[in-house]
Amino acid sequence: MTRTGQDTLKTRRTLDVYGKEYDYFSLRAAQEKLGDLSRLPFTLKVLLENLLRFEDGRSVTEADITALKTWLDNGGRTDQEIAFRPARVLMQDFTGVPAVVDLAAMREAMVALGGDAQKINPLTAVDLVIDHSVMVDEFGSPKAFEANVEREFERNGERYEFLRWGQGAFNNFRVVPPGTGICHQVNLEYLGQTVWVDQDEDTGRMLAYPDTVVGTDSHTTMINGLAVLGWGGGGIEAEAAMLGQPISMTIPEVVGFKLTGKLKEGATATDLVLTVTQMLRQKGVVGKFVEFYGEGLDHLSLPDQATLSNMAPEFGSTCGFFPIDRETINYLEFTGRDPHRVKLVEAYAKEQGLWRDSDTPDPVFSDTLALDLG
Repeated sequence: MTRTGQDTLKTRRTLDVYGKEYDYFSLRAAQEKLGDLSRLPFTLKVLLENLLRFEDGRSVTEADITALKTWLDNGGRTDQEIAFRPARVLMQDFTGVPAVVDLAAMREAMVALGGDAQKINPLTAVDLVIDHSVMVDEFGSPKAFEANVEREFERNGERYEFLRWGQGAFNNFRVVPPGTGICHQVNLEYLGQTVWVDQDEDTGRMLAYPDTVVGTDSHTTMINGLAVLGWGGGGIEAEAAMLGQPISMTIPEVVGFKLTGKLKEGATATDLVLTVTQMLRQKGVVGKFVEFYGEGLDHLSLPDQATLSNMAPEFGSTCGFFPIDRETINYLEFTGRDPHRVKLVEAYAKEQGLWRDSDTPDPVFSDTLALDLG
């Protein structure tokens, strides 16, 4: 369940996708009040939708929303601070255990005060992936994986039992068990949905909005390859987001990285990543968003895009974002996402101006640089 704001600009609309209706906060409708926003970077369109959805006159005001038009008019710069609420939080076992302990302690305190312990739950969806406990005791045999997972359960049984209890006790809290994969791989191949769907607490209607995430690992940025805006933060920041607190941030500068051409035979994603990382370090992108654009994206596979996004901590940027395009849809289908969700992603992206193809005009960026992939 999610709660929406007061919608001063009256941007709430309904989208029909193969017989199912979803409410959404329309960026096209916002343009009728704010002026042309079509050339905002895709990352800032995601932030704009977030502000439209959560505008409450306190943590998010109409002035915060109009600041994105100011950013566009000022050539990609503004000092306006905004409150961002991610759709979900991603944790690993080491950072997740303290969060579950805190929730359990809050329930205990609630009982001591004579209240209902069941009222203490994460307000934002939380996925905890158990992936940092893996040790290799056996290798080179058909039973190596099974033996290693068995030893892992022996070593960490008490911790895993506690996390299993948490999954059953709390709403909005899922645990991915050991032996499934590293958290970023699980996030990319399973958890990330590109467009998130939840029920509106006030109206009971289904609401569609961009999938966004804050994680407790710097390489959470890998998910930007799937057009999911996300980055890593500290455990306290993630826990605050889990409890419904917004993340305070200045509307960032967005550096556009234009890719043209395509990789020659023999050139690998590693070659590309090291080249891009060197260029962005020389440019200086600390505290900024990086957004990739240009016809070169038509020739990059989604795993290559995810590899680039994964290196954002090495460039120094907050994220390295790729917008929704045909390759996003292909990857969602290939990894077995729900067919209706895949149709929703495409329909929503095209309706909201979040879809990129060869005809998409270049967004306005704070600064740019370019690379011919050939």
